[in-house]
Formats: sequence, structure tokens, C-alpha cells
Amino acid sequence: MCPAIFTWCITVRVRSAAPDFYFTEMTCVGRDARITPGCAGLWNDEQQAAWTRIVGFVHANSAAKICLQLGHAGRKGATKLMWDGMDRPLEQGGWDTVSASPIPYFPDSKVPREMDRAAMDRVKAEFVAAAERGNACGFDMLELHCAHGYLLASFISPLTNTRTDDYGGTPRQPAALSAGSICGNARGLAGAQADVGADLRDRLGRGRYQPGDDAVAIARAFGEAGVDLIDVSTGQTVRDARPVYGRMFQTPFSEQVRNEARVATMCVGNITTPDQVNTILAAGRADLVALGRPHLVDPSFTLRAAAWLWHRGGLSAAISAPARSRFSATACANRQDFDDLKIKGKPKTRAELKAEATKPLAAE
Repeated sequence: MCPAIFTWCITVRVRSAAPDFYFTEMTCVGRDARITPGCAGLWNDEQQAAWTRIVGFVHANSAAKICLQLGHAGRKGATKLMWDGMDRPLEQGGWDTVSASPIPYFPDSKVPREMDRAAMDRVKAEFVAAAERGNACGFDMLELHCAHGYLLASFISPLTNTRTDDYGGTPRQPAALSAGSICGNARGLAGAQADVGADLRDRLGRGRYQPGDDAVAIARAFGEAGVDLIDVSTGQTVRDARPVYGRMFQTPFSEQVRNEARVATMCVGNITTPDQVNTILAAGRADLVALGRPHLVDPSFTLRAAAWLWHRGGLSAAISAPARSRFSATACANRQDFDDLKIKGKPKTRAELKAEATKPLAAE
């Protein structure tokens, strides 16, 4: 298990404080639930002890909360480490995989076994047991990963669920093995959350479904099951999906789910500046914003943003008062220098260039 795994996805409210939540990213509920041999898990006592130390460190050194994200790889399991070939099947040392239907991710991927009721009950019990372990670790919130083509997403999406029994159906009739169902049995933590963006872009690209309407229906079903917050994240359900990528490209889905399903949302997706975060929150397009890669590039992203906006409560109490003062002053000075450079480097408008061209020369 990697002790630093919780640095990947940090949820922030830039206007009010430093990071509200650290997220563990996907923590697997069983050995066969892993994506790769290097994935973190929470299915035995040794892992529980390690996570307890991590949670304790976060609580002891900051006012932040920490959220446990639980998931099961499903048909995308038994694959290589990301830097060796993301989602590519292991050449040796793999394990059997399961999914809603026996559809491999790549043509040469291991064909997953279609889950029967007994397998569903076993996996559901693993989720509940992991949630109970998370509660014992002291986690503040639970997130169930139901997106990106992993096991729970495979039941939600018609691209990966071709069943004709009671566990098939449309996205507006979520399968029995759903995050909502599991959530009802794992309410031991302070709150519950489900990441259900699943496959919205994939459906849109194939012209078979209405992604916004499906997202609203799915989110509403999770809300009725007791989920408090929907993390709207799209894509990666099928390997040939080609999402339209751009600045804040997933925010419109978050906004639609929030407004129409009447549940709180958290948005993600190429959100890179404090101004973007504040704009999203102020406009009511989401209730939280999650940042991953910006924190990998700059671990002090949120602290720097808080300094720029003159919020003085963002620095850890473990940092001395002189250090906090110097950090804030330096961050503000750097921001002012950057703003000045942007103004000076701004290209002149056509009107300004024309005025300069027609301006009479000074008399000699």
C-alpha cells in the first residue's frame, strides 16, 4: 500500500478554507478486486492498521477530513501497472475477473465471468466489510466508485451490461448490484457518496442514449438510496471512447445532475485554477470541486490559492506563524507579478494598432 495515495484527489472549497477532504482514490475491497498488483486495498488487518496510521496523521496535522473511496476493478482487473501499460492484461500472475456481462475490455483482455447471484452477494459483503473497516480506521466519509468501467459501472452501463435477467435493464432501472444498494448496507461512516458519471460520454459518442437524462435518472436513484453527494466523472467505460476534452469539460454534467436530480454534486475534469474553482461554486454548478493533477504539479496549490484570496485560515497549525506570514506574502507577491506581466504582455487590439499607425509623427 502506498502511504501517499491520498494526495491524488483533493476536494477543495477555495473560498472558505484549505482542503476540506483528502480522497484515497480507489481502494479495493478484495484481492481479486484490484486493478493492478500495485493497488491499495482494505480487506485485511494489516491494511486496516496502515490506513489507521494515515487517517490519524491527516487528522493530527490538519483540519482536513479524509474520505475512503472503495471500488472493484471488475473486467478492468488483473492488468499491468500504469507505467508498464495502462489497462493492458498481465502476462503472468493475473487472476480471474468478473463483470455484469462477459465482455473483455481489450480484445486480448481476460474475458470476465458473468456474475451470478452468489458472486454478487460475495462482492456486496466485501464492500460492506471494507466500509466497516474504514469506519474503524476513522475515515470521515465513504465514496463508492461506480464509474470508468469498473465493476459497479459495468452494471449501470448498457455498453457493458447485456444481461436479459433481473440484473439487466436500462440506466433508468439500475441493477440490483448498485452503489445505492451497497450504500444502504454501509452507512457506518459520517456520510456516503457515489461516483456515478460512469459512461456518459461513451453513450453520447455512439448516439444511442441521452447522457444528460441518463445521468439525472441514475443520480436520482442513488439519492433515493441515501447517497449524499454525486461525483460526476465521465468516460473510460469502453476502450474506444473519445471524450471531448477541454477546459472544465465535465462541469456541464455536474450542473445538470445538481439542478435536475436535486442532489449535491462534486465536479472534476481539467479544472486547473482557483478562479475556475470559485466560478464553478459561485455559479452553483457544483457543491464541491475535486482537483487531482494540479496538486501533483503543485502540492501547495490550495494554500497558495487561499493566500491569493486573502484567506488566512488555510495553513496548518503545525507551521509556525512567521513561516505562515512569509508564505502568504510571497504567494501574494508572485500573484501580483504574474498579473502585471499578463497586462503588459496583452496583445494590442486592432483599434489600438490602427490608432498608432495613424498617429502623426512628432515634429522634428
